[in-house]
Amino acid sequence: MGSYTNLLESKVDAAIVEVLGFRVFSDNLSKIPINNPQCITINTISPNSYGISTKDAQFDRALKSSDYLVLDGVYFALAAILLKGRNIKRNQGPDVFYHFIERLNIEGGKVFFLGSSNTTLKKIEARATVDYPNLKLELYSPPFKDAFSEEENDDMVERINAFKPDILFVGMTCPKQEKWVVQNHSQLQAGLAISIGNVFDWYAGTQKAIHPIWFKLRLGWLIRIFLRPEIFRRNIGNQMIF
Repeated sequence: MGSYTNLLESKVDAAIVEVLGFRVFSDNLSKIPINNPQCITINTISPNSYGISTKDAQFDRALKSSDYLVLDGVYFALAAILLKGRNIKRNQGPDVFYHFIERLNIEGGKVFFLGSSNTTLKKIEARATVDYPNLKLELYSPPFKDAFSEEENDDMVERINAFKPDILFVGMTCPKQEKWVVQNHSQLQAGLAISIGNVFDWYAGTQKAIHPIWFKLRLGWLIRIFLRPEIFRRNIGNQMIF
């Protein structure tokens, strides 16, 4: 990825915690630049995504190839405490979303939402237009399928590049979104490409959002079980075991 990536790596090495083969960013999100000459990727890691990565080599590579891998499910941090004696700063999906969209709104810029349904995207647009009046928005709902055709993939890249967003938020569910971001970032004319998954529905109001206090108490996962028991049943086999 060239000299720019090498410079980027040198700036964040001090904020990296290496654990279980992953380099996790453990610092304030304000340290991550938005306006980049090359698209920079941000993905998250949780006990669930770690579990999936042990069975999905492509997903494992995507997480490890992210420019910034931040802590979503806080219990992944237990591995760093037990194995390294270091804690990892929590930067969960909602934290990442609100930090970057609020930061860009101060300066003014462009945001592209890729993923979810047209209904959800329209609700995101209606709310974001009020919440962040200094932003220009573009949205696209890709086909709901496990894998995209080359034509579908090219169409998404072309739509994004025609808009040239400062930030691209991707919400296609894990692990599809992380794979897509890493596979396509070199073609994207965007400052940041960020996978935030379920945040699309929380912000749109199509699913009940988890109150920030539960994330601060590190119990967001428990509340999500009550709100979305089908996700717990689907992913229980993926959970990380130390």
